[in-house]
Amino acid sequence: MINVTIANFEPEVIAASMTTPVLIDFWAPWCGPCKSLGPILEKLELDYAGRFKLVKIDSDQEQQIGAAFGIRSIPTCILLMNGQPVDGFTGALPEGKIKEFLDKHLPPAQPAQEETPSPQEPAVADTPEAALEKLRQAVAADPANETALFDYVKQLLTLGRQDDAKAAFAPVLARTSVVRRLDSLQRWIDAIDFAASNANEKGAAAAIDGKIAANKRDFQARFDKARWLMSQQRWTDALDELLEILMRDKAWSEEAARKTCIAILDIMEPQKPKVADGQIPPEDATLASYRRRLSSVVLS
Repeated sequence: MINVTIANFEPEVIAASMTTPVLIDFWAPWCGPCKSLGPILEKLELDYAGRFKLVKIDSDQEQQIGAAFGIRSIPTCILLMNGQPVDGFTGALPEGKIKEFLDKHLPPAQPAQEETPSPQEPAVADTPEAALEKLRQAVAADPANETALFDYVKQLLTLGRQDDAKAAFAPVLARTSVVRRLDSLQRWIDAIDFAASNANEKGAAAAIDGKIAANKRDFQARFDKARWLMSQQRWTDALDELLEILMRDKAWSEEAARKTCIAILDIMEPQKPKVADGQIPPEDATLASYRRRLSSVVLS
């Protein structure tokens, strides 16, 4: 367990979550429920033997961090993975409920010995369509597996099969408000629909660029351009537009720019390969760079 302040937030939380899930416990010395929750979290950190890292943030002393995460009551716990919040809970939950929360998100414990694939077995599918078929089979085998569904819908959208993606996504539409990565897919689909609705409008893209050139604070025009770029899978260009909004107005349109940045980072995240001996593959340098930039802008 580590006490975190604004001074060590980046290395102890953001950077650390790139390799190990980080559970943030927002607490305060005067908070009674915090005092009962803290020992449970510390015990679970030991029981889970490195599967997650626990950090504590005094919400009274570090109000800037609390505001960035939208903390309204304590105790509140937020789980970060790959630099982004994925879920959380409020209140002093019993140990069993916290275990359920952790087990829903954390990677499984590594077995004592893991069988190494034979050299003849390919590490990845030979073609995008072959990868898509594997993902379709995974979803068919376990329709409740939201990770498999995310990867399947993402692959369909990547291949330009929007109608098939929407059909596959339809059963979980109601969960986009509670599952961040599903919300990320919805934002990509919305961007594709936005671009399609303007595709026949002559000079639409040029008109957006003209609005931005005339007024750098035309946030709606920047947001429209970002969605247009998302529809073309020009992820870093879209992120650059959204960061321009965030640097000028973090709260614009109910934080639409920040939420869309997170969506793009989710989409850019490659499907994690299977690795032996508990090794963690290195993070994509572009992803890491934009996560740091987003964190810096949001917390500034």
